[in-house]
Amino acid sequence: MLRFETAGESHGECLVATLVGLPAGVPVSLEAVNRELWRRQQGYGRGGRMKIETDQAGIVSGVRHSKTIGSPVALIIRNQDWKNWSEALPVEDAEGAWENKKPVTRPRPGHADLPGIIKYDFRDARYVLERASARETAARVAVGALAKAFLAGFGIQVLSHAVAVGGVRLERAAAWEEIVALSQKDEVLLGCVDPETEARMKEQVDQAYRSGDTVGGVFEVVARGVPPGLGSYISWDTRLDGRLAQAIVSIPAVKGVEIGAAAEGAASFGSKVQDTIHYDKSQRRFWRGANRAGGVEGGMTNGEMIVVRGLLKPISTLRRPLESVDLETREPALAAYERSDVCVVPAAGVIGEAMTAMVIAQAMIEKFGGDSLGETKRNFDGYLAQVREY
Repeated sequence: MLRFETAGESHGECLVATLVGLPAGVPVSLEAVNRELWRRQQGYGRGGRMKIETDQAGIVSGVRHSKTIGSPVALIIRNQDWKNWSEALPVEDAEGAWENKKPVTRPRPGHADLPGIIKYDFRDARYVLERASARETAARVAVGALAKAFLAGFGIQVLSHAVAVGGVRLERAAAWEEIVALSQKDEVLLGCVDPETEARMKEQVDQAYRSGDTVGGVFEVVARGVPPGLGSYISWDTRLDGRLAQAIVSIPAVKGVEIGAAAEGAASFGSKVQDTIHYDKSQRRFWRGANRAGGVEGGMTNGEMIVVRGLLKPISTLRRPLESVDLETREPALAAYERSDVCVVPAAGVIGEAMTAMVIAQAMIEKFGGDSLGETKRNFDGYLAQVREY
């Protein structure tokens, strides 16, 4: 089974990720991993932290001579900001260390601060926000790059784009070629395929910045080349749409998920929603008249592109803080301010790619097995031959 874990805090020494279950023989490029980390840091409206960090991953196990060897892969991403926090957050306590801790005693509405201190019996939110911070997602993007490398061996690609920022929305479908071109850009504004819409999105970010506010939006992740039959209908936790939804909502600030045209379908009649079924005799394959299901029917992939959207709330940390309560006095107070972003929609899309790639890679390995990439490919090819018999 393919699984990963991350460790590390926002201002700690480093982020760590381990990935277990990747077959041997998967080509790994550190340049490709670091490109994904770079993409996560881009976008108009990012905060000052992006000027400090230049994320680069180091692989310390599981890869030799640019290929996986079947053992757990371990990655490390150093935090450049650690030098400014080493005295405030030392591993071992020392004289004066507690006074340097930079406590957070005015919890931020919408953040993990208050529920976290109650749960873990802390007296301030510093330890909570250090781990709850979206900084952790850099480690997810690094392991997601390895999942993408595995999927590439089967012709599967996973990319994203921005559908909405604030009240501005892309009012048309994005072509796959547009999404690919967007991913190859070396300058990222807001990750929208349409320049005119992107310019209006930028105005939303500017407005939020001027007023000390933040702005959310919607990102869309598209997976192309996914075969039919991944996932299952036999139990609730094997349904691929459920697993995709959990993966996307696990991203900090994502409060909702949509697969395919879910919202539109909820307001329509069944005859307008279901994707009609057709058969191409020359290609010996079934195809759908549309893809409103987002590539998943009955908890299984149907061979169409997987389309999943994340609904991202505005970031919780505001330069113009909201009402809160001081934990020490229990008196009304304005919430604390930690350096933060104004808009993170494009970055959230890259994180969404990583999580989607991981779910699809897990489903691929569950179905086709294999201790080496060659073995998995043989099983995959045999399955495709079976599919073509229908």
